[in-house]
Amino acid sequence: MMSGDLSDPELNQDPDRQRMLPKVKLPTMLRLGLFQMSLGMMSVMVFGVLNRVLIKELAVPSTIATVILALTLFVAPARIMFGQLSDTRPLFGYYRTGYIWLGAAGLVSNAWIAVQVMWQLGASLKAVGWALPTYGWAGLLGFIFALYGLSVSMCSTPFATLLVDITDEDDRSRLVAVDWSMLIGGTIVGAIAIGVLLKSLENDATIAQVQTQIDRLFIIIPAIVAILTFIATWGVEKKYSRFASRVGVQRETHLSLGRALSILTANRQTQLFFTFLIVMTLGLFIQDPILETYGGEVFNLPVGKTATLNAFWGGGTLVGLSLAGFWFIPKLGKQQTARLGCMLVAASMLWVIVSGFTHNPVFLQLALLLFGICSGLVTTGAITLMLDLTVPETAGTFIGAWGLSQALAKGTATILGGVALDLGKSFAPNLVLAYGFVFSLQALAMVIAVKLLGRVNVREFQTTAKDAVKSVIAADVD
Repeated sequence: MMSGDLSDPELNQDPDRQRMLPKVKLPTMLRLGLFQMSLGMMSVMVFGVLNRVLIKELAVPSTIATVILALTLFVAPARIMFGQLSDTRPLFGYYRTGYIWLGAAGLVSNAWIAVQVMWQLGASLKAVGWALPTYGWAGLLGFIFALYGLSVSMCSTPFATLLVDITDEDDRSRLVAVDWSMLIGGTIVGAIAIGVLLKSLENDATIAQVQTQIDRLFIIIPAIVAILTFIATWGVEKKYSRFASRVGVQRETHLSLGRALSILTANRQTQLFFTFLIVMTLGLFIQDPILETYGGEVFNLPVGKTATLNAFWGGGTLVGLSLAGFWFIPKLGKQQTARLGCMLVAASMLWVIVSGFTHNPVFLQLALLLFGICSGLVTTGAITLMLDLTVPETAGTFIGAWGLSQALAKGTATILGGVALDLGKSFAPNLVLAYGFVFSLQALAMVIAVKLLGRVNVREFQTTAKDAVKSVIAADVD
């Protein structure tokens, strides 16, 4: 067990031991990617099915529904705690794998429990309206979703750290590329699987029919996720991890929430760039909680068909990631690629609105394909630009702060999408205009992101902001 390795400081700092460890080959990279694929599948289950059922089938106001769903994201600060625990306290004999297994178990079990509580919320709403029992069920559902988010943090943060543990700098980029692609691929696989499993459901299906099919779905897919997680991680840490040999020579850098916030505001350039990242995240995810409902209410698509909309977005994103990495960034540069992606995302949102007036699902699917491609351009441009706006000594802390801010921004976007839909329905004469209000906000956020990005200056960051970030970290350590 690895805990024994750490007790011998001479062994920990022996460079020969690290050289003796095998390199991670492509088959193992693909096997590890099965875990990320599992997370992508579960994401579609929660944000591609349950959001639709809550809002359309159970008639829960979109504001309340999206607040409940957003709780999975607002517990993101727990990632810091689980990262530190996996550094210092082995679980089941492993520093990373034990937390991944336990988190995955919580992930699949809490997803099933959330569905059962959701039916009770719907039944109470139908029986007594928004009375005390209904609010109680809504609160309990929110609590279960918060536990779901904690489970995601428990397994995903140690997994990301495991990727660092098992690789050296020269081969890490390949593993990250495979890992990221399989995460997006998981959303596509999950969307297709959901469409197949729910193909018998019609748009006017009764609640009893919906409940039977959704319950079956949330048994089959989570079981697959649990199996894939075990296959993905079994034996990897024991065979490849360099953590024991590195821990004796690396300085411990714990990222507290206060430090993360200080880093985000350390300097004018860090403020500008992270403001851009937050606005960009809003521009990418405001539609996330209401897209499937849009397909159901405006295009009259059943639950299974609306879930497959994620396959068009996910497929486009994979194309956009490849185009950005192999063509746009080498030709235009990182900042220009991100700017172009933002503008095209805004344009694709206008297409999503126009497609609503046609009531033709094909137009919506094509619009989402374009949206996915543009999202890939934005994401790649922004992330690669972010890597320029840090230094090796602070990279982990800086990227950790970015990950935390992105999760909180995505949670805010989820709530904003639901609130905007309720507002749109209150004053718009038809559903297309109500949903169009939400998509217009998304386009506006991308226009603002372009303006902010134009003020980001990499040269200024390199001369001033790096020292500011280092000073924040040094002060926190002292």
